[in-house]
Amino acid sequence: MSGNTFGLLFSVTNFGESHGPAIGCVIDGCPPGMDLSVEDIQPELDRRRPGTSKFVTQRNEADQVEILSGVYEGKTTGTPIALLIRNTDQRSKDYGDILQTFRPGHADYSYWRKYGLRDPRGGGRSSARLTAPTVAAGAVARKWLREKFGIEFRGCMTQIGELEIPFESWEHVPNNPFFAPVADTSALERYMEALRKSGDSCGARLRVTATHVPAGLGEPLYDKLDADIAHAMMGLNAVKGVEIGAGFAAVSDKGSTHGDTLTPEGFVGNKAGGVLGGISTGQDIEVSIAIKPTSSILVPRASIDTAGQATELITKGRHDPCVGIRATPIAEALLALVLMDHALRHRAQCGDVHLSQPAIPGHVA
Repeated sequence: MSGNTFGLLFSVTNFGESHGPAIGCVIDGCPPGMDLSVEDIQPELDRRRPGTSKFVTQRNEADQVEILSGVYEGKTTGTPIALLIRNTDQRSKDYGDILQTFRPGHADYSYWRKYGLRDPRGGGRSSARLTAPTVAAGAVARKWLREKFGIEFRGCMTQIGELEIPFESWEHVPNNPFFAPVADTSALERYMEALRKSGDSCGARLRVTATHVPAGLGEPLYDKLDADIAHAMMGLNAVKGVEIGAGFAAVSDKGSTHGDTLTPEGFVGNKAGGVLGGISTGQDIEVSIAIKPTSSILVPRASIDTAGQATELITKGRHDPCVGIRATPIAEALLALVLMDHALRHRAQCGDVHLSQPAIPGHVA
């Protein structure tokens, strides 16, 4: 199976299965000399881990990360960094009934057609469990970018099911299980409680931003910064749509109002989402993603088995009624991995161009 490595100069290879003994990743290309310990990585994994509220899967994984290589006396050595997260709460028996059937909306059928077999335990490689190593790798990238440029990453939920969530303040996001930017989440709780009791699921929309991004990251045409961001976000389980800046709202806009005006003081507006011509402008990177409803639900659905015969099934086990609830830290990590890779690529090609210089008079990149 190919397609498990992301990034060019800062590359991350993800390995493991949902119900295997462990999952993890190997990071290649991290610059040497950066202080790095488990304490730098674990807080991000704790934000993503399952079992943290009644609104997410009750699979209780500690998600304790281990650094196996690439760090000596507390500093990165420039050699591959291997990160391991052991699985401790698998219940593979929950999937015994679907060995010969395909769950609608899942990767069961497509994996079976491609490889001739599949691992049904928790979805195997297609499980959202495999996003934990991504978050761990993203924590390494976040630290380097913060120390080098002061870049910070934030994310929040802006819609769950049919409920739109108004933006009040970033300070509310860490204080509720939805990563919602509002003080009162009682309406979201009631909605999820009814959904859970019905055995159904819903989708979500998330917003992710990166601030203090220097101008000049990204490359023309096929390696555009926004193209790589979209590529990364579509690699996240259940993502079916990605918008940069105004996104699809640009369709109904006019050219006279859509372009972000430049003034001696800087840009007016950010409909471009911080990227022009595939290269960062020094503005905030703004990304929005759409996540589909969880496919594992208790509502009976029609399907077929491996013999092509009609059947009906429900999906047992412990599942998130909305996978978007825990996806914010993952989307932040993916954005960090893209910017980290492009920062190193810029340094390799354009080392004489100082990213810290103001892009335009009066504008701090």
